[in-house]
Amino acid sequence: MARVLVVGCGCRGRALAAGLREDGLEVRGTSRTSQGCAAIEAAGMEAVQADPDRLGTLLAPLADVSAVCWLMASARGDGVEALHGPRWQSMVERLVDTPVRGAVYEGAGSVGAPLLEAGAAIARRAASTFRMPIEVIDIGPSDHPEWLAAGRVAVAAVLSP
Repeated sequence: MARVLVVGCGCRGRALAAGLREDGLEVRGTSRTSQGCAAIEAAGMEAVQADPDRLGTLLAPLADVSAVCWLMASARGDGVEALHGPRWQSMVERLVDTPVRGAVYEGAGSVGAPLLEAGAAIARRAASTFRMPIEVIDIGPSDHPEWLAAGRVAVAAVLSP
C-alpha cells in the first residue's frame, strides 16, 4: 500500500489526508508543533513533528513514502518565500535519491501569486529534469470541495504507473 507524506498537515492537509485514506492510501502528516501532531493523530493518521524550513527534519519521515504533498500555499510567517523557492527546490532535489515516486505542490492559496508561480515553475522544471511526476494543485482553497478533489486527483496521478 502506498504511503503519502503531507507536509503542512493543518486543517486542509488533514482533510486531504482523510480523502487519501478513503482512496486506500496510508498517510503520514507533518506539523511543526506537538499540538498539531496531536490533531493529526486524533484524525487517525501517523504524525511526525517536522519543520519544512529545516529539510533535515523531513528526511526520516520520507522512509516508506511513495508521494509527498507540499501544502504551503497558505503558510504564514517568516520564511514563507523560502518555502516556495529554495526549500521547495531542495526538497524536490532530495526526493530523487529516495523511494518517493512523485510530489504534489499546492500552487494556489493566500501566499502571493509570484511566490506560488515560482514554486510551480520549480515543480515543472524538476518534473522535466528528474523525470519524476509532479502535479500542481492550481485550485484555490476557498473552493474547498474542488481543492480537495484536485488534491486527490493529483496524488493519484503521481502514483499512477
